[in-house]
Amino acid sequence: MKVTEDPRFAQAVQNYEAGLKWLQSHKYDKAKAHFEKVIGSCPELADRAATHLNTCNHHIGNDAATFKNPEERYDFAVSLMNMGDYVSAREIFAELSQKHPKLDFVWYGSAALNCLMGHFPDAITGLNEAIRLNPANRYQARNDSDFKGLADDPRFTELLYPDTSADTPPNSPGWHF
Repeated sequence: MKVTEDPRFAQAVQNYEAGLKWLQSHKYDKAKAHFEKVIGSCPELADRAATHLNTCNHHIGNDAATFKNPEERYDFAVSLMNMGDYVSAREIFAELSQKHPKLDFVWYGSAALNCLMGHFPDAITGLNEAIRLNPANRYQARNDSDFKGLADDPRFTELLYPDTSADTPPNSPGWHF
């Protein structure tokens, strides 16, 4: 039997989708009930449902928002950011960057949020740190629509497309006269 034919899985997907609908409508109590059902019945969706459940608990005011690791806390901040709760997301990113300063994805997420908020100097600083910790972030940021507010900023361009020609010695095979 395929997973898609499993009635329990189909029910979990329905609960997950209903939870998302209620979450987007800011009906956190209703969304919470659906996400709790998913967590208890579907391991394939449990992690995603748990992130959304934490969002519901945060908005309801429960202290039940618990995170096993910084990655889960980061996912929660991103979900807040995607819902437009920039202030709460920024608080979480600030906390994460203090507690876990070597996690590049925290700096990257914070930079994206700062760009969305119009805090461009903070966005450049955070993105610079994310790239320093993991150079692959340079390539990710090139195609990330969250940074479109910086597209015309020369500091952003320099950060994403550094001039490496000065690093090539004149006698190297890269030089042609």
